[in-house]
Amino acid sequence: MGKQKSWWKRLLKWLCFLVALFLLSTVSIVFVLRFMPIPFSSLMVQRQVESWFNPKPYSAHHDWVALDDIAPSMGVAVIAAEDQNFPDHFGFDWKAIEKAVEHNEHSRRKRGASTVSQQTAKNIFLWESRSWVRKGFEVYFTLLIELEWSKRRILEVYLNSVEFGDGIFGVEAAAQNFFGKPAKKLKPSEAALLAAVLPNPHKYSAKAPSPYVRGRQEWILRQMSDLGGPALMKSLGE
Repeated sequence: MGKQKSWWKRLLKWLCFLVALFLLSTVSIVFVLRFMPIPFSSLMVQRQVESWFNPKPYSAHHDWVALDDIAPSMGVAVIAAEDQNFPDHFGFDWKAIEKAVEHNEHSRRKRGASTVSQQTAKNIFLWESRSWVRKGFEVYFTLLIELEWSKRRILEVYLNSVEFGDGIFGVEAAAQNFFGKPAKKLKPSEAALLAAVLPNPHKYSAKAPSPYVRGRQEWILRQMSDLGGPALMKSLGE
């Protein structure tokens, strides 16, 4: 009986050590990433691994740029399209979540409610999956980046990591690929078009936009104006 109790105590001690190590390492990593360009994300790694088992040719395009080198309209466009309460919430938009739950109870076409912060946490640190385990880690990393990063930094990382098409990661690669110009010179209409494909960049294309994408682009442009345009970026602070 004494040996069994001793075994459980050792196991508990090791579990506590591993949890503490995980917390310390993740808090430290997120803090360090607040100050440096992030050369790749877990999503990029996942796509590369998937390509090894797919006969279709694949090449990744990604160039990190500072938020000051991205047209302000691009930041406004993704906020308008993906997360209009981004400046005010702490990682989670509870009203949007409630609406999504109500909608999904009565509709076959499911609606998500992930914020820019949640998508950033998933793109950088996690893998694509609908499991509760992955969702739990997403909540954890979302809280970490909200605690350790500014809103501007979260948006900067999001714009540099989000997928705009097959192998096209970040707004600089998207601007060069679709419009032949740097992200800093994107027009509001071009920014809105890029944001319009974000719900599913493998189904929708900014290079050959469907009527649905064009309609969504127009809606995003109206929302950008209603949100205050480039002045919205100033409200995010430093």
